[in-house]
Amino acid sequence: MADSWTFAVARDDRARTTLVDGPLPTLTDGEALLRVDRVGLTANNVTYAVLGESMRYWEFFPPEPRGLARQWGLPPLWGYAEVTASTVAGVEPGQRVYGYLPPAGHLVVRPDRVDASGFRDASMHRAELPSPYNAYRSTTGDPAYRPEQEDLLILFRPLFFTSFMLADQVVDNDYYAAQSLVLSSASSKTAYAAAFELHGRGPRLIGLTSPGNLAFTRSLGCYDTVLTYGDIDTLDAVATLYLDLSGAPATRDALRHHLGDRLVRDIAVGLTQQTPNADAADEIFFAPVQIRKRSQDWGRDGLDERFTEAWQRFTRLVSGWLDVQVGNGPEALRHAWLDVLAGRTPPRVGHIVQL
Repeated sequence: MADSWTFAVARDDRARTTLVDGPLPTLTDGEALLRVDRVGLTANNVTYAVLGESMRYWEFFPPEPRGLARQWGLPPLWGYAEVTASTVAGVEPGQRVYGYLPPAGHLVVRPDRVDASGFRDASMHRAELPSPYNAYRSTTGDPAYRPEQEDLLILFRPLFFTSFMLADQVVDNDYYAAQSLVLSSASSKTAYAAAFELHGRGPRLIGLTSPGNLAFTRSLGCYDTVLTYGDIDTLDAVATLYLDLSGAPATRDALRHHLGDRLVRDIAVGLTQQTPNADAADEIFFAPVQIRKRSQDWGRDGLDERFTEAWQRFTRLVSGWLDVQVGNGPEALRHAWLDVLAGRTPPRVGHIVQL
């Protein structure tokens, strides 16, 4: 029987990794087998590992069925997979799908709600997990899909969807009555995609970044002003909304000290610094909550249409902001993980791994 493989990281030391072989999974009635084909690795995937326990990300792909002890975790990845075997009508071998995938050769899913757009994995262990992460979109039923844009979709789609919903929540709340909107980790993909959506629509947009990323972030043109973290005390003391994408306690403290009660809202979005600091924020942004709201407001087709229109505007620019680096095989996946984990990946670089 052909082998499969699994890459895992130690939950208590994310720089400690293992790569194990195992048998190719077998199917029971109601299941399909996906071969993981092409995935991306960004700081977003590290965030999944950092928040693996608190936000239940470790539960999507349990290590135990793959012969690994619970001390190991499988950080979820986004990418494309191909159906290689199926016992479910409408899910056919050769079908290519986009979605949440393990760092492994294969994934067994239990397709439910199968239609032209794809299906959802109804596996028992995923039933209580956020439903947007359980959707697998068929390339033939996805209005945002373009074959030549696969790498952009892999690297940016989950981030851009988060950014799109974050910007939508800000607009939906009338910018929280702020005159200025500050984003930390402004060179990160999630931050500048949100800035792209918000630029020119409301408050002045200010990006905060490290000195080494200052030139790149300014070159994007989606912020009105870009400052280093050391320049926080030069911010105008006006009503300010802070979108925290770094999770750095020192940045939050500096903003609160400088702005006082003019910091009208403080929303934790992510943590590029790998420091769980969200408890100190006024609130935590969780994209599935806004997705559910807009799915009710607009319907799924309406949400798809708005996302696709925004995505197409974004892709006209983003290819000029990105250098895609492609690796091959499980060992390249391990190298990319360690590179991103250590913060060695420049903001212009996107890691793609062909498996």
